[in-house]
Amino acid sequence: MSTPTNHPIPPFHLAFPVHSIEAARRFYGELLGCSEGRSAPQWVDFNFYGHQIVAHLAPEEAGHRHTSAVDGDAVPVRHFGVVLSMEEWEAAARRLTDAGIRFVIEPHVRFKGEPGEQATMFFLDPSGNALELKAFADMSRLFAK
Repeated sequence: MSTPTNHPIPPFHLAFPVHSIEAARRFYGELLGCSEGRSAPQWVDFNFYGHQIVAHLAPEEAGHRHTSAVDGDAVPVRHFGVVLSMEEWEAAARRLTDAGIRFVIEPHVRFKGEPGEQATMFFLDPSGNALELKAFADMSRLFAK
């Protein structure tokens, strides 16, 4: 994987709270297809498109609480996700839709005709953590103003 300027991207690491390790395993492992790495009773690592995310059992911290207006949508302020190819994004949208995921923001294209035009979708994991999957038809526009 490389950036639009062909520099390698180091994998990021993100730890986040969940109310149930088993529910996280079902959602991230089975539904999203993230392979599992190390784990303990209180946490589990997942390979999230080549990045390391870690679900930590901390029910009192899980869930999103605030939104921010972006292109007419109420975007969860605290969220994480990944930028996919358009083909990967479309496949993920179909898989999530077929699985009956309730979207916070339905899969659609925002900023149409602008430099930052992108496909996006938001949904919640079982602990209420918000995720965004997005894609650009032209990945070189990722940071366009």
